[in-house]
Parts: sequence; C-alpha cells; structure tokens
Amino acid sequence: MGNCCSDVGGGMTAVGGTSPSATTGNQNDAVDLYLKSRGIHGHFSQIESDPMLVVYIKERDGTITEVFRTEVVLNSLNPTWIAKYTITYQFEVVQTLLFHVFDVDTQFHNVEVKMLKLEEQQSLGEASCALSEIVTKPNRLLILDLARREDSVSSTHSQHRGKLTVHAEECFSSKTTAEITLRCLDLESKDLFSKSDPFLVISKLVESGISIPVCKTEVIKNDLNPTWKPVFLNLQHVGSKDSPLVIECFNFNSNGKHDLIGKVQKTLADLEKLRFGREGENLFLPTLVGQDYYNKMLKSKLFVDKFSETVQHTFLDYLAGGFELNFMVAIDFTASNGNPRLPDSLHYIDPSGRMNAYQKAIYEVGEVLQFYDADKRFPAWGFGARPIDGPVSHCFNLNGSSSNCEVEGIRGIMMAYTSALFNVSLAGPTLFGHVINRAALIASQSLADDAQKYFVLLIITDGVVTDLQETKDALVKASDLPLSILIVGVGGADFKEMEILDADKGERLESSTGRVASRDIVQFVPFRDVQSGEISIVQALLAELPTQFLTYMRSRDIKPST
Repeated sequence: MGNCCSDVGGGMTAVGGTSPSATTGNQNDAVDLYLKSRGIHGHFSQIESDPMLVVYIKERDGTITEVFRTEVVLNSLNPTWIAKYTITYQFEVVQTLLFHVFDVDTQFHNVEVKMLKLEEQQSLGEASCALSEIVTKPNRLLILDLARREDSVSSTHSQHRGKLTVHAEECFSSKTTAEITLRCLDLESKDLFSKSDPFLVISKLVESGISIPVCKTEVIKNDLNPTWKPVFLNLQHVGSKDSPLVIECFNFNSNGKHDLIGKVQKTLADLEKLRFGREGENLFLPTLVGQDYYNKMLKSKLFVDKFSETVQHTFLDYLAGGFELNFMVAIDFTASNGNPRLPDSLHYIDPSGRMNAYQKAIYEVGEVLQFYDADKRFPAWGFGARPIDGPVSHCFNLNGSSSNCEVEGIRGIMMAYTSALFNVSLAGPTLFGHVINRAALIASQSLADDAQKYFVLLIITDGVVTDLQETKDALVKASDLPLSILIVGVGGADFKEMEILDADKGERLESSTGRVASRDIVQFVPFRDVQSGEISIVQALLAELPTQFLTYMRSRDIKPST
C-alpha cells in the first residue's frame, strides 16, 4: 500500500521544532494560511495553552505505540501544527490512530519534544479514529471531538474539550505504478511428457514474514523460456520500492496443486537494477535436508526485460472522488455444518461470546469494509437451507424479510445470522450460482444508474461447491461488473477444487460457452490457513481488492471525480 500523509499543520511560534528565519515571514504567512485550511487544528479551553499533539497507533492485539510528536505551539487556543506524520495506508487492516493533546509546562519549553515526559504535562484531551475514516471523507478531512478519559467515568456529560481537525494527503510516490515485463530462462521441466506450463505469483511480505499475493501472470503452456505479459505493481499496494517481494514461479496443474519451480526475493528497486544491468537472477528452491531447509541455487534465471514507472489514479483518488465499496454477505446453511445447537457444529453460538468461524469472518471483513460504505446497509443472504414450511432455498434474505435483503451495520448481520439459525432447517446441496447472480443483479442495476459504487460479496461456506460449472458461468458473467467476490472456506473439508475459482491459483475462468472471464474477481482463503494468528482473514482476503477495483476502473476508462 502507498503512503498517506496526515498533515499535522503548524503554528508560527513553536518550541521543539525548527524556528522560521526572519526573512521568511511572508512565506510562513502563506504556509500558515494553507495549513490552517488543510492541516490539523485544535480548539481548546479559554485558558492560554502551549499545546503539543502526540499520535499513537493501536495494534490488532490492543497494544498502543507512540509514533509521532508535533512541535509545541506557544500561547494558542487554536493551534495549527506544522510537523507531518507519514503513515503507510493499508486497505486490508483497520489502522486505529489515537491523538492526545498536551499542554506543555513553561519550564519544559527548552526541552526537545521527543525528550518530554508526558506524565509531567497536562492533558487537554484525546480522540481516536481509523485511518480509513479520514481517507473516505470529502477532502480527506475529519473533525473529532476531544475528551478526557475521566470525563466518561466521572460524568454522564463530558465537558467540552475542543475539536481536532485531521487532514490526510496522499504522497506523490504512492501514485506511481511500475510496469514490469518478466521472463525466465532454463526452467526445470516438471511434467513427464511435456515441458512445464509456468506462471509467476508476486507477493508482498508482511511484518510477520507471511507472504500475501498481490499480482499474478498468465500461464504460458509448454515453455521453459517464457516471457510473460507486463504486470503492473502500484507502490500503494506493495508498500514502497524497498519493500521485499517474493516472486515464485509455478508449473500449472489443472488439479490446483501447482509445482514450485523456483523463487527469488527482491524489491522493486532490485528489479529496476536488474533491468538496467541486463543481468538475470538465479532462482532458488527451498530443499529439505534432514530436519532443515536450505535454499538450493538453480541454473534457472529471472530476467527483467522492461521496468518503467508512470503516475496513475490510485485507489485513494477514487475514494476522494466519491466512490464507495458496498459490502454484501452470503452464508452457508447446509446440513454438513452440523446441528447449530451442538458445540461441534460450525454454526454453534457459544454462550461465552466466543465467535465461531462464520461470525469471525463476517466481523473481520465487515470491520474493514464498513468504513467505505456510506449508509452501512448491507445485503445479507443465506443459502442451502429450508425456511419454515418452505422448499430448500439457495438464496434467502437473512433477516427473514420477503422483500428487503438489507440489514443495519455489522451488528445487524450478526443478529440476522443468529436469528436465522433458529428459523431455518439446514439442508443442501452447496450452490453458489444463485447468490452470485443476485449480487451481480444489484451491481448491474447500480451500473445502469451510473452510481459510483463497487460491490464486494463475501461468501462463507463449509464445503466444496456442487454447481461448479454454473458457478463458473455466473463468475465469468460477473467479471464485467463492478464486483469482487471473497470466499472463506470454514471447517475441515478439502477445498482444493475451490481454488479453481481463484485465478491466483490457476488460469482465468471459462464459461460453458467458452467465454473467458475479463478479469480475476475471486479471492479464496481456507479459514484454517489463517487461524494461527500470524495473518488475519482480512489480510489474506482483501490484499488484492484495490488491484481488482483499479483493473475494473482502468479497463473501462472510468476516472475519479475531481
């Protein structure tokens, strides 16, 4: 993902920062005016203060880490700070920011801000928000109410502590897209009676060391010296030119069990050097020797035939222009999930409040996507169950309504899901075609209305789809619409066949009439693969969504509103 700068704008007189020279007064007046219109401002009590802002990040596990301090603005009730905080925007996670304003005591004005002991300063108030709340606002500007922790405890009405205005700007570097043409030489043949059918998967490494796919080439049949079509990598999606990338070369197999031919780990900067140096990089293959793996160097090489950078509209540009992501969910109610009243059921509602796999998938994905949906009204369906006194339905409204499929917020989905468990009889088989076509109809109607909307359907299932060809037909048809489909497989089933639906794992989908999908719109993840906690369901599912969104917009020459 690219960088997003949270402008912590500045005051004319400050301590702990860089002092303006006397010769730049007019320039600073202009800068001050600009920052006051676009930066972060504070409005505090009637007593003169010397405010400083401290920014923290709240991690997934609840850990709070200080990441930034502004300068101190002297004698101001309405400070505008100059110092900027740069943060890498990650679409696939909720990035919670905490802001705490302190009044710095006069005796500490000669102390560098990073050396100040916060417990010795007076708190003027604090506020929090998700970064996605800022970037989805008009002009990327969000106004927060400041409060003190003791206010919520000691009084039913918090005292007015002022307001904090936060403004974000996207750094220019994140608008940069690298176009890269890759080829390999002397690949090892993995097929018995023919040459390999190679394709590349490019993944970014997250802090835990887990790799998340962000891009994939086409499969080239029967070729040990393939040259693939150009791939496009946006700095916003990979982090930066110095972020590590893993490039894996696989031999395609129709059963979804692809053979790893070899891999390399490089940054975009490294790939650029390979292009201009016209040198190849040897692939390596992790090889088990005894109890340990070592990287066996191969004669196969990766070459970069083209590396160019262009500035294009980014995902954040479309959000700033008014585009929304509309969340939809479809839940598997087939009998293979087990009796919901028994603890061994995948649908069991634990009285302790511990979420089952369905609830966790809904919550984690919905928690991220809700910020990008203005009205937070989400279509929610079930499939594979028999409503009371009715036939088996493969797409019924989760809320029990005969006409309205929408519920209010993530809490509304959770409540409708729990209620449905006790108002339907689990049945089968597992059919996806009906819910995909229902979601596609909504996306199609929105497209006809020229609405600035892109739809994301989450399907959660415990089994392999029964109507595989009908599902392929529905997905190929839907690939022309503003729609992406996320599939989470829960339980212990063998989901290898499901990977056929995800173009990351193989070739583009083909319908029964021979039509090929115009783009990849499916991301499939088995829940058990992400249960270890090293990577969340959201990261595994949503990492490719901005790319799918941009592929759709660019293929139809849809530009963001300015």
